Amino acid sequence: MPLINLHSLPQFSDRMSWLYLEYGRIEKSDNGLIFRDKTGETPLPVAALSTLLLGPGTVITHRAAVAAAQMNCLLTWVGEGVIRLYASATGGTSQTQNLQRQARLWANAKTHLAVVRTMYRKRFNETIPPEMPLEQIRGREGARVRAAYLRIAQEAGVKWVRREYDPNNWKRADLPNRCLSSATACLYGVVHAALVSAGYSPALGFIHTGAPLSFVYDITDFWKLDLAVPIAFEVAAKVVKEPEREVRKRCREAFLRTNLMDRILPNIEEVLNGGDELDTMPPGLAR
Repeated sequence: MPLINLHSLPQFSDRMSWLYLEYGRIEKSDNGLIFRDKTGETPLPVAALSTLLLGPGTVITHRAAVAAAQMNCLLTWVGEGVIRLYASATGGTSQTQNLQRQARLWANAKTHLAVVRTMYRKRFNETIPPEMPLEQIRGREGARVRAAYLRIAQEAGVKWVRREYDPNNWKRADLPNRCLSSATACLYGVVHAALVSAGYSPALGFIHTGAPLSFVYDITDFWKLDLAVPIAFEVAAKVVKEPEREVRKRCREAFLRTNLMDRILPNIEEVLNGGDELDTMPPGLAR
């Protein structure tokens, strides 16, 4: 397969969200990628996908991984039913301007806090007092989120105690927590793919810090309470044979219905703009 000029790749908003696969083998074919499992062979529209979520029992060949990277399709390894995101491949862009800008804003205390304030104002329609430190902003954000979880759970008729699950013992968590983990993992996958497709670092978060996907968590939070949490609790309130699968199905439908793919990158641009006016880094270091 010839190398592709990454400038010619389609816009992220033009792509489908994600495809989850498990217990099969992904191979390169003459026309693209195929997935082989006990049901036969299925062509994969890799050029039109943002990310492939690879569940348990999924094997991918070297040639197939190369083709996915050339097509700017992120590979992510997840738990059964997309219950947890374990690892991911690298992004598909050769441009570094967005990464350099993100790093400058992240490394400067003033611009870092300005981006945090913009994120908070956009999420909660509330302006943070200028003297409030970062730790206090995080505390206020956490309180707002916990209250929102409780409210949405009550609206769905689900008993909610707290966010709690053991990644090493999935079945130990109650049904609302399992459904919520599945929904947020789907959202993480799409946002992660958007970030790396545009050349941002998933690790350089502003509200969340210190984790490999900190910036993914920052951006995902803009839609978690509107999309992932209601879907998770609605499914948890019903008697469903395969709740995690139902959550994935509803997430896909919701992402399409709300035009999520069109909104992620403009949203990132907007929140980073909040720190640009305070960016005093010498221009020569931005190149």
